[in-house]
Amino acid sequence: MSYTTVVVGTDGSHSSFRAVDRAAQVASSEGALLLVVCAYSAVSPRAQASVTRQLSDPTSTQVLGTDAAKEALAAAVQRAESGGASGVTGQLVEGDPGQALLSVAEEHGADLLVVGNRGINTLSGRLLGSVPATVSQKSPCDVLIVHTTAGRGSSDR
Repeated sequence: MSYTTVVVGTDGSHSSFRAVDRAAQVASSEGALLLVVCAYSAVSPRAQASVTRQLSDPTSTQVLGTDAAKEALAAAVQRAESGGASGVTGQLVEGDPGQALLSVAEEHGADLLVVGNRGINTLSGRLLGSVPATVSQKSPCDVLIVHTTAGRGSSDR
């Protein structure tokens, strides 16, 4: 099977950039278009100035505010292009990260959706769901879950 359109999500974290790197490799080797998606929650411009990402929660995938989302998206697109992918496009989507990826994949007729494994092995991920779990269960296309975080007994590569 050949992939023509690949979708990958980013929240600007080191972990999500690993998924972007892998998606860029696949897109490059397949000659596929690469759509990089950043889901975010809107906040008022006044609140935006005082918002800081909650780095204490390693499973958080929600980007707060359009400014943070634009920065995360621009960095991921640049990274994908540097990784050899051509035809890279970025897309901001307001809302839930899992649903945003699913919507973009369906809207663009994606063949492959790439996500990191962050949150999949956490208690909150098992109870409330995680982006990789949601996407793998509901995706209209193939899903590649990239090992982007260190699990029990493994090192963070």
